[in-house]
Amino acid sequence: MAFSTRLASSLRSALAARHWAAPRQCRGLSTLQGSEPSFNLEGIFPPLATPFSPTQEVDYAQLEGNLRRYASIPFRGLVVLGSNGEYPYLTSHERVQVVSCVRRALPRDRLLLAGSGCESTQATIELTVSMAEAGADVALVVTPCYYRGAMTTAALIHHYTEVGDASPIPVVLYSVPANTGLDLPVEAVITLAQHPNIIGIKDSGGDITRMGLMVHKTRKEDFQVLAGSAGFLLASYAVGASGGVCALANVLGDPLCQLDHLCRTGQWQEARDLQHRLIEPNTAVTRRFGIPGLKKAMEWFGYYGGPCRAPLAPLSPAQVEELRSTFSANGWL
Repeated sequence: MAFSTRLASSLRSALAARHWAAPRQCRGLSTLQGSEPSFNLEGIFPPLATPFSPTQEVDYAQLEGNLRRYASIPFRGLVVLGSNGEYPYLTSHERVQVVSCVRRALPRDRLLLAGSGCESTQATIELTVSMAEAGADVALVVTPCYYRGAMTTAALIHHYTEVGDASPIPVVLYSVPANTGLDLPVEAVITLAQHPNIIGIKDSGGDITRMGLMVHKTRKEDFQVLAGSAGFLLASYAVGASGGVCALANVLGDPLCQLDHLCRTGQWQEARDLQHRLIEPNTAVTRRFGIPGLKKAMEWFGYYGGPCRAPLAPLSPAQVEELRSTFSANGWL
């Protein structure tokens, strides 16, 4: 292993002062059964888009501008370097710099989750430590997938256990089969939930039965399940999810925080009505048009979207019109 247990322990001690659990809110559903979590992940987390300049360099000034606009929205925290942050297209140096930039701008009472998953266990550990040193509170670790045929339950348990052992900050598992072609097996999640430094999972697959089963099977652990998309947020809360990491929150942050509030206070009819209006826009900025669609929609709501980094291509004029129509038809434009 690249980092000894002693080094990891030392880093944990140095960073421990930054860890906290926010006060619990009044709620209309039971998202966690048993004792309160030591690290509270309840609420909405936008997975930030990474702004690029016209020459496709990371635009830190525009990133800071977006962060100032997001500061007025009651997010629990932010996610950087997730799928919507074009994480695979950033260099290691850029990744660390983005985390540092966001940490400087983010209030201390909001969590910063940073993507640190790499294909090898060693590289994941090294990047996770770098993210912690740059100011991340939690590491979001996507499943390694290049050799997906060899990514058995045992192999994935070993990978995440090694990362959890070495990480100086808590780890959240990240299963996004649309991008990786690999679902983190429920059996692996149940086992990994017992690790003291693995505190949750972001599940973007949309299988509500699977999410409910994970909540049920890990209910005795200090472990939380996060919905990975706004399209099934209400359903996820109904089966016990703690919060959501939702691409659409880059665009419609306030409505998603309102949906979170409605679910927690038991206002289910209002929550259902709002959820219905979010489904089509969410699909448009995720499965249908992806990050180019997300960035275009951000511009309509006062944020900087800008270009994607090649080879991601901008939307065609017809696609832009379809995207606009989707938001308009649901009352958002």
